[in-house]
Amino acid sequence: MRLADRARPAKAGTLVTLAFGCAWPALAQAQQADPPAEATSIATPPEAMPADSAPGPADVQVDDPLSIDPLAPLDQLPGMEVEWPDGSDIPAWPGEFAADDALPADAQPAEASDSSTSDSVATEADDMRDGLATTTAAADADEGVPGAEEGGGRAARRAERQAEREARRAERQALREIDDGDVRYRVTVNFLPSDDLAELDQAAFRNRFGSLSTLDRLSDEDANLAQVNRRARDDNDLIDTMLRVYGFYDGDVRNSVTRIEGEDRVALTFDVNVGPIYRLASIDLAGLDAVGVDVPAARAAFGMKAGDAANSDRIVAGRLAVLTSLLETGFPFAQTGEPDLVIDHEARSGALTIAVTPGGQYRFGGVIARDDGLFGSRHLERIARFDRGDTFQASDMDDLRRAILATGLVSTVTLTPVAATQPMGSEPGTVDVAVETVAAPLRTIAGEVGYGTGEGYRAEVSWEHRNFFPPEGLVRARAVGGTQEQLINLVYRRNNFIKRDRVLTAQILASNIDRDAFEARTFLVAASLERQTNLIFQKKWTWSLGAELVLSDERDSRARIVGGARRTFFIAALPTALTYDGTDNLLDPTAGFRLGGRISPEYSLQSGSKGYARIQIDGSYYRPVSGRIVLAGRLRLGSTIGANRFDIAPSRRFYAGGGGSVRGFGFQAIGPRDGNNDPIGGNGLAEFSLEARVRFGDFGIVPFFDAGNVYEGSTPDFSGIRYGAGIGVRYYSSFGPLRLDVGTPINPQPGDSRIGVYISLGQAF
Repeated sequence: MRLADRARPAKAGTLVTLAFGCAWPALAQAQQADPPAEATSIATPPEAMPADSAPGPADVQVDDPLSIDPLAPLDQLPGMEVEWPDGSDIPAWPGEFAADDALPADAQPAEASDSSTSDSVATEADDMRDGLATTTAAADADEGVPGAEEGGGRAARRAERQAEREARRAERQALREIDDGDVRYRVTVNFLPSDDLAELDQAAFRNRFGSLSTLDRLSDEDANLAQVNRRARDDNDLIDTMLRVYGFYDGDVRNSVTRIEGEDRVALTFDVNVGPIYRLASIDLAGLDAVGVDVPAARAAFGMKAGDAANSDRIVAGRLAVLTSLLETGFPFAQTGEPDLVIDHEARSGALTIAVTPGGQYRFGGVIARDDGLFGSRHLERIARFDRGDTFQASDMDDLRRAILATGLVSTVTLTPVAATQPMGSEPGTVDVAVETVAAPLRTIAGEVGYGTGEGYRAEVSWEHRNFFPPEGLVRARAVGGTQEQLINLVYRRNNFIKRDRVLTAQILASNIDRDAFEARTFLVAASLERQTNLIFQKKWTWSLGAELVLSDERDSRARIVGGARRTFFIAALPTALTYDGTDNLLDPTAGFRLGGRISPEYSLQSGSKGYARIQIDGSYYRPVSGRIVLAGRLRLGSTIGANRFDIAPSRRFYAGGGGSVRGFGFQAIGPRDGNNDPIGGNGLAEFSLEARVRFGDFGIVPFFDAGNVYEGSTPDFSGIRYGAGIGVRYYSSFGPLRLDVGTPINPQPGDSRIGVYISLGQAF
């Protein structure tokens, strides 16, 4: 922003001219009255001249200048000796007082002082070194007044000045003692009373000063008093600049340094007189009239009017608001110039001019893909939130840029408006959006090895190609090998299917599971259409509609005891889910709540047909109690309606226990058990958790308390609740928190382990 101070009327030149005009005749007369001087040797010392003679205006007579050889060597300059003064007749430094022995004999104090040493007269250099403002002693007001010397008046004034002098010396000595080592300090900004002080938000000013202050920024670094003074001068200039930003162009800032009594610190105090506030006399948004019918709206967007304070923050924000208003109302090529503020100190006002170039109004045309390898133009138009013919809005173009980044297929993307047709009169033109992308790596090979209490060892490897079937057709192959689970899975997923934010998923899966609760060999074919959330676009509402066909050969722990045969289940299911997310972060929420529900109507064929519905409700709540502590709570309720639990495949029953359930207990270890003390699952589920997330920089500690149980019936009655407690450690990485939890059961069942360890990415809930 250009800032100009209008010059005050200058009178100094006139005064100089008048003074010179008065002196010139006298000078000319003096030159005419002086007779030509005799030739005098320049080497003659002043003391060899007669005492009654005075040097004339010229002490050396030279010949015609044209006869002098310019290359001739110069004569040696004469030597000069100046006697060094003894200082006995030098008056005291301004602000100090004469030594006692310089006073008349009748004015000497009763007790002579022996301190007429180097410390008897303090110099201004000492004051500047120590950061103190030198106080110049006032002249004796009664000096020369008849009778002023009589009585004790002069002695009292001398004693008062002597006390002031000694106090300054003591303060300087205290600062010198601190200056021997590292100087610690406290900074205070005081605002002196003034007529326009109410126009300033003092708290906001102090906070802003604290974020920019050199003293605050370097407060942890070692410094002597001179370095502290340098920082104070920088902050003095900073406060002066900040006053101008807020519209105070005639403020005054004074700083002082004093030692804090009883502490090895100094107090740095800035006394600020803000002075009068300057106001805008005129605002000229030059060129804005070319906008047409939207001029009032664009002018209102500036948010300032004549008479408002000349606040630079508001001026810059207003300029941006005008530009944003134009970009959001069909002017893709709009520009605004730098604010030009001319300050008039006499009127205490400013004249503001901002050049505005609208550049014509346009509607959206098409979306043009410069590289069809990743996306075609048709697919880009599908995921854009604007249609052809819509009024151009820069926010729509930015939304498209973020949506392209969210696909994970590009590392950078650039969108540029390109005029296709020019505006004709009142008819807007057409602007296309050109998209240029740089592809990100499309293939990923990943591996994972882990261990969980109750689950044993588990290793997983996967390969995926995120654009195997362009555009956005992902193929992923996954294999799992572990103590209790072996699995092969093939997934096809197409993002932005038919419409923005729609995801089509199809998969086939073959698995073998051998857990304490059941054994199952399963083959699954499933498909779903869903609205997903992601880190770039965290959505409030998500939903899923799916269909599953499951062929599973299973046996629960009860059948293993009696030697029962496996049972084969053929299951058709239509799982549906709806979730609301009102939190502030997908992986590490600190405020808000989540609420989700899932219902899966299922039809099972096994020794007859059975129809039932599995219902589950999940809720979580997050509340910050301080800048570092967040309280989090979770509730889960589940129910299977329409069938006895033994008519339902063991893999479709409810279980509790483990890292995502009740920590401290083994995986699926809570609930009804068989004769071998193995869990058999149930039709009802109830769980809740409470934890305090305490963060220290990149690390955190999380004490937690979990509870839950599984019930035979479909309605949880909250009896027989099992409790677990423990503590966790978090490392907050750039992509989310890494979790390590250690828990123990408070009221374990027979055979339960005393310790459970859980490791994962993200919070527990």
